[in-house]
Amino acid sequence: MKIFRWLACSLTFLLISCQPNTPSSVTIIDGQKIHTSVSSERVPLTLLIQNGFEPQPNDRVLVNGIPAPIDQPISATDSIQLQIRRAVTLTLNTPQGQQTIQTSALTVAEALNEAGFSLSKNDLLDPPAETPIIESLTVISVIYTPARDLTIYVGENIVNIRSAAGTVGEALAEAGIPLIGLDTSSPLMNEAPPPDGQIRVVRVNETIEVALEPIPFTEQVVSSPDVPFGQKETIQLGIDGITMIRTRVRYEDGKEVSRATEDETVMREPQVRIVQSGEKIVLAPAGGDIPYEYWFATEMYASWYSPCNSGTGGCSYGTASGARAGHGIVAVDYSIYSELAGMRVYIPSYGIATIGDTGGGPIIETAFGVPRTKWIDLGYDDPAIGALSGWVTVYFLAPAPAEIPYFLK
Repeated sequence: MKIFRWLACSLTFLLISCQPNTPSSVTIIDGQKIHTSVSSERVPLTLLIQNGFEPQPNDRVLVNGIPAPIDQPISATDSIQLQIRRAVTLTLNTPQGQQTIQTSALTVAEALNEAGFSLSKNDLLDPPAETPIIESLTVISVIYTPARDLTIYVGENIVNIRSAAGTVGEALAEAGIPLIGLDTSSPLMNEAPPPDGQIRVVRVNETIEVALEPIPFTEQVVSSPDVPFGQKETIQLGIDGITMIRTRVRYEDGKEVSRATEDETVMREPQVRIVQSGEKIVLAPAGGDIPYEYWFATEMYASWYSPCNSGTGGCSYGTASGARAGHGIVAVDYSIYSELAGMRVYIPSYGIATIGDTGGGPIIETAFGVPRTKWIDLGYDDPAIGALSGWVTVYFLAPAPAEIPYFLK
């Protein structure tokens, strides 16, 4: 049955093809040249050759305005129009370089597709894809930039696009990711997308912080002959000032990256505290049943020594003043001995003594952190050692010196 059908179809085609064609009016257009004739021929290539036209391999023929194979017969019709589109040279510039194409395509996109380029909607063509190719132009230049994959990082978000953008700014615009205010990108907006296709957008914002901070007041000490020595009186209170500080804080992707002080304005100046330090010598009893009058009392750190416990490796009775070492002779640091030598003092639980010797103030200063001007070494007799040590009150007994030593002020 299949063989019978095939034979029937073949016979029908043969009968039709063998029938004579009715002559048709033929119009051939080749650029500005127009030629008319009458022919029963139905194959476009034959018609063109019969009328003296020679199409080239890259030319194409439009049959009644529609591209058609030139070696295939066309349907019978009263009028046939054949238009020859001569191939033109198309110069194509791509990221890989420049090449030329001979084409008779109707549009730029059609020419590139025929040349083996797979165009996508994100590719960049200049002129655009739908631009018609005009035969009158001998050379047409086209810039073709194929789209490629780009990955845009915006904070914790990732946006993938395909783009042929020439700059990062153009790519971000295509992705609908504008840079606002201080926002920045890496690479920068005017730079080309990087080879790896990765673009990072950094959202930047800045705030101004305003804070009020105190300005500590200072203290001014003035001497006063009307205030007892060792006492102080405040004659003007100290008041902290106030400063307003403006700080610009920069955040990138929500995280603080820097802060800088922009301005400091003093809202109120600090007021100095003025203190009078007494220089008036006022005698007073030491207190209790002790009848001695003193002109100054202070806390001092006491250590002790005796002739046979002086650190010399033996028994030594000599002192800086020439007095015999023992109870009633106390020592101070050599740096202040000249100011205190011969001065009488009273130490509770020790008694009255005379400053008549020097000792190792620097050792106490290093070992215990006690200023050497606050150290006193109590002398004892061997073997009756009282061994009083630690912080004690030292009363400096009358008469007072003509000038108060500097280290007691």
